[in-house]
Amino acid sequence: MKRWLPLLPLILVAGCTMGPDYVRPPVVEPGEYRTSASADTTIADLPWWEMFQDPVLQDLIDTALEGNRDLRASMARISEARARLGIVRADLYPRVNYAADGALDRSSANDGTASSAFVALDVSYQVDLWGRVRRSNEAAVQEMLATEEAYRNVTIGLVSQVARTYFLLRDLDNRLAISEQTVETRMQTLGVVESRQRAGMVTEVDVNQAEIQVYEAEVSVQTFARLRAQTENVLSVLLGQPPMDIERGLSLDDQAQAPEIPVGLPSALLDRRPDVLAAERRLHAQTARIGVAEALKYPQLNLTADLGAQFSDASSSFAGLGAQIFGPLFNSGENQRRVEVEIARTEQLLNAYEQTFLTALREVEDALVAVETYDAELASRIKQLESASSAAELSWVRYEGGLTSYLEVLDLQRSLFSSQLKASETLQLRLTSTVQLYQALGGGWTAAQDSIAVDDGVISNDQDDE
Repeated sequence: MKRWLPLLPLILVAGCTMGPDYVRPPVVEPGEYRTSASADTTIADLPWWEMFQDPVLQDLIDTALEGNRDLRASMARISEARARLGIVRADLYPRVNYAADGALDRSSANDGTASSAFVALDVSYQVDLWGRVRRSNEAAVQEMLATEEAYRNVTIGLVSQVARTYFLLRDLDNRLAISEQTVETRMQTLGVVESRQRAGMVTEVDVNQAEIQVYEAEVSVQTFARLRAQTENVLSVLLGQPPMDIERGLSLDDQAQAPEIPVGLPSALLDRRPDVLAAERRLHAQTARIGVAEALKYPQLNLTADLGAQFSDASSSFAGLGAQIFGPLFNSGENQRRVEVEIARTEQLLNAYEQTFLTALREVEDALVAVETYDAELASRIKQLESASSAAELSWVRYEGGLTSYLEVLDLQRSLFSSQLKASETLQLRLTSTVQLYQALGGGWTAAQDSIAVDDGVISNDQDDE
C-alpha cells in the first residue's frame, strides 16, 4: 500500500473532466413566421394517421413504414451506434483476463512422469483522471442519439413522400380521365364537322383541324398513362415492394383540407425537427471530443492486480498489486495540435447546426407561402374552368348556327382542356403543400413521447436525455 501513496494526489483528482461542457448555442431565432398563421398550436402535433384521412393512404404509409429499405437501413445504423456505445462504455470498468496452462513430462532416466499446471487472473483498470473516458462515452451517447434523430427524420420524410406520390398518382388519374373524355368529345365533334363538310357547309380545313384536336388529346392520354404507371412504380419501391398496381382511395376532391393550418412558433423547430436535433447531437458529441484530446496532454494511471497459482511437486500461489503512470514529455506539440483539430471540427459542426436551423425556417416559410398561394390559385383555376366550359359551349352553338368560324371553337376547346388539366394539378399541389408544411414542421411525433435517455449505461424513454 505504501508504494501507492505518491500516486494518491492523482487518484484524488479522478473525476476532473477536461474540455468545455456542452451548452446549446444561441441561434438567430425569429419571434414568428413571416407568413400569417396561427401560432397557438401546430399541425405537426397531429400523428400522420390523423393528418391523412384516406384509409388507403393510411394503409400505404403503414406498409412503407414496415418495408421501406432506407428506413430499415436507418434502423440498422441505430443498432450499430448502440454497439459502438457499448464498446466505449467498456473502458469505464476494470478488465479481467485469465490464463492457464498445463504440462505432462516423462523422463527416461527414472522412468517417471511429472505434471504441472498454472492458472492466473489479471485485473487492470485505467483511472479516468482527466475525464477522457467519460468524454468519449459522452460523445458516443450523443452520436447514438443523433442516429435516432436521423431515423425519425427518415420516417417523417418517408410518410411525406408516400403521401405526395399518392396525391400525384390521384392527380394523374384525373388528368388521364380528362384526356380520355376529351378524346371522346373531340371524336364526336369530328363526326359533326365531317357531316357538315359532306354537306358542303364547311371546308376540308375544318375537318383537318378537328382531326388535329383528336390526335392532340390522344397524345395526352398516352403521356398521362405513362406518367401514371411510372408513378405507381415509384410508390411501389417506397413501400418496399416490386412495381405493382396501387390501390386507390379517395379522390383529390374528397381529401380533407383544413380551413386554417396552425404552425406554432419558430423556436419549436429546435426541439421538434429531427434533422436540427441530429445536427445538435453531433455538435454535442464533437464538443466532448475536445475534452478527450485535452486529457491526452496529461498523465494516465493504470492499476493492476495479478492472482495465480502453480501446481506441481511444489505447489505455490502468488498475488500482486501494481500501478503505472505514464504521460507525454515531449512530442513537438502533437497533443496540442490534436486539441486544435477538435476545436476546428467543433466550429464546423456549429456552423452546420446553425445552417440546418436556418434551412428549417426557410422550408417552413416556403411551405406556408405555397399553402396560401395555392389556395388562391385553386380558387382562380376553378373560376377559370367554369368560364372556359361556358365559353366552349356557347362557341359550339354559335358555330353550328354559322355565326363564327371553327378557329374560335378550336381555341376555346384548347382553353377548356388546359383549364381542366391545370385545375386538377393545382388541387394536387395544394394538398402536397400541406404535406410539405407538415414535414417542414417536423410533424408526426413529439419530443416528450419519443426521446431517449442514456444514463450510466441504461437506455430508457425519458424527456431529459442530456
